[in-house]
This record gives sequence, C-alpha cells and structure tokens, in this order.
Amino acid sequence: MHGLINRALERFVRDTYGRARWAEVIDPLDLGFAEFEAMLVYDDEVTLLVLDRLSAVLERPVPEILEDIGTYLVSHPDLEPLRRLLRFGGITFEAFLHSLDDLPKRARLAVSDLHLPALGLREHTATTFSLTVRPRPQDPVGFGYVMMGLLRAMADDYGALVYLEHKGQRARNEIISVALLESAFTSGRGFSLGAGGPR
Repeated sequence: MHGLINRALERFVRDTYGRARWAEVIDPLDLGFAEFEAMLVYDDEVTLLVLDRLSAVLERPVPEILEDIGTYLVSHPDLEPLRRLLRFGGITFEAFLHSLDDLPKRARLAVSDLHLPALGLREHTATTFSLTVRPRPQDPVGFGYVMMGLLRAMADDYGALVYLEHKGQRARNEIISVALLESAFTSGRGFSLGAGGPR
C-alpha cells in the first residue's frame, strides 16, 4: 500500500482523535516505526493490521472508519488541495460524478506510483447512478467505503442532496448506488478556479 494512503489513515486518527489515540493504535503492533512515510510503499498487511487495531480501539467496524476517512479527505482544512483537485471535476455534482472515471489517472499524474482502484460510473436515469469500484487483483477490497465518505462530503461541498448506499461486492468489485435527490439543496461551499478565490 502506498505510503500516502497509510499517511492519510494516520493523519485521520491524529486529527480526529489525537496523538495519544494514534499511539494506542500503532504502538502495540510493534512495527518498528510510529509514523508512516508518505513516499514509501508498505505491505498491504501492515495497513490491514492498523485498520483492525483501530477498529478494536474505537470499537467501530472497519467500513464505518473507512467512510469517515473518505469524508475527512475532503472536509479537513489541511487537505484543501485535494478538495480543489476534486472540484476541478465539474461545476455541478453531476459533472463531478461523471469525472470519477478519470480520477485514478489524475492521481497518477500527481504521484506516478499511486494506483487507486478503477472507477466506473453508470447512469441509470437523470438522477440515479451506480459507481463500480474495481480493485486490482493484488489490492484489498474496501476502497468503496472510502468513496462513500468522499461522495457524501463532495455532495455537501456542491450543495447537493444525495442518498448513497453500498450495495456490497460482485466478484471483488464494490457497487455504490447514488440517488441525486436535489442538485441545489443548499448553496454549498464557495469555489473558484483561482487559488485566491472564495472557498
């Protein structure tokens, strides 16, 4: 697993629950380090161990934690560059949804060895969609829950009212149902193409 992903997990815990809680998670695992390096690559088992330990410490299931991480990636002030990258997908939430197919490629433009699962959007009606998350054979399943949190936060960012449901797995692919109930439910967060514009 790329260090950026592990680092995001670490920062989520530290920013949300504090450094002491992160130490409670990482120290008993005896990994030989207490912090992840963003540009290293770690064995997937390390990430899974950390997630399992975090689940035990927080007494919450892993899917819920992964969804919270997805929300954190968009909503935390320190991660504004990621939010801006995602907002470049379109001026409406619908346009953003249609840009998701290209998200893994855009991520590799920024970090060449960062491989996200492939994403495929299918439009069923003007307001109902399904997003398929397709991990590579060597990747663990679960990124769909991160996408659930990310989609929920991005809908809020655009001011859209959506209903999301994780429909489970089909041959390791995760399916997310997206129902767009109202595209302009609130004004959303400000955004402009210029870095100095409203946010």
